[in-house]
Amino acid sequence: LVPDGTLELPGYTADVLRRLDGAGVAVVFVTGRPLRWMTGFWPHVGNHGMAIVSNGAITYDARSREIISLAGIAAADGLALTAAISAELPGARFAIECADGIRLDPRFAARTAVDDAPRGPLEEIWTDPAVKLLVRDPDVDADLLHDRVSAVVGEAATVTWTMPGLAEISAPGVTKASALQTLCERLGVDPAGVIAFGDMPNDIPMLSWAGTSYAMAGAHPTVRDIADRTAPASADEGVAQVLEHLFTGA
Repeated sequence: LVPDGTLELPGYTADVLRRLDGAGVAVVFVTGRPLRWMTGFWPHVGNHGMAIVSNGAITYDARSREIISLAGIAAADGLALTAAISAELPGARFAIECADGIRLDPRFAARTAVDDAPRGPLEEIWTDPAVKLLVRDPDVDADLLHDRVSAVVGEAATVTWTMPGLAEISAPGVTKASALQTLCERLGVDPAGVIAFGDMPNDIPMLSWAGTSYAMAGAHPTVRDIADRTAPASADEGVAQVLEHLFTGA
C-alpha cells in the first residue's frame, strides 16, 4: 500500500495508519522527497512501515531507521551529465541529494532553508553517490525544463519532475516503480496485491505497475488518465478515506 507523500500526517490519517499496522497491513511511503524531509513520518509507521524516497533511489526500513538499498549516481557519471546539460542549457544550476543531505553548486537557488548544506563546485562536493541530481534554469520556461533536460540526458539517466522549473534526475532505470517492485518481490507481494496512490508524473510508472491505482482528486492530468480510480483530495485525507473503506468497510 502506497499512501501519498505529504509533509505532515493529520490526526485522522495517523489513526488509520495505526489501525492498519495493528492489522498487520504493510504500508510503504513512496515519495520523491529526500530522506531528510521524512523524519515526521517515522512515528506513524508502526511495525510494518517501509519507505521509498528520492523517487526510488533509497529504500528505507522506517522502524529500524536503516537504509536497505541505495541506487545512486557516481560522481564521474554525474559530472558528465551536468557537462552535457550545461552545454545545451548554459543557465543550468545544479544540486545533488545524497543520503546525508543536499549539496549545492554556487548558483543553485534552494526553495527551503539549507543554510548548513555544503555549497561549491560540483567536482569538489560530489564525493558520494547522489540519489538525485536536481536541475534549475531561470532562462528556460518552467513547464519546458523537464523536456529540455530529458532530450539531453536520453537513456543515460532517468529524468522526472514533481514541480515546474525543477528537473529531477535519478540513476538509469531508477523509479518509484522499480524500487517498489523490488521491495514487493522481497516481501513476496504480487503486483495484484498492491494499491498505489499518486498525483504527479513521477508517480505514473508506479501507478501503472500496481494492481490497483488511485489518482488523487486534483492530480496532474497525465496521472488521472492512467489511474484506475480517483481518491478524494489530499487536503481531505483522501488516502486514509480509501484505506479505511477498503480494510474496514467504513
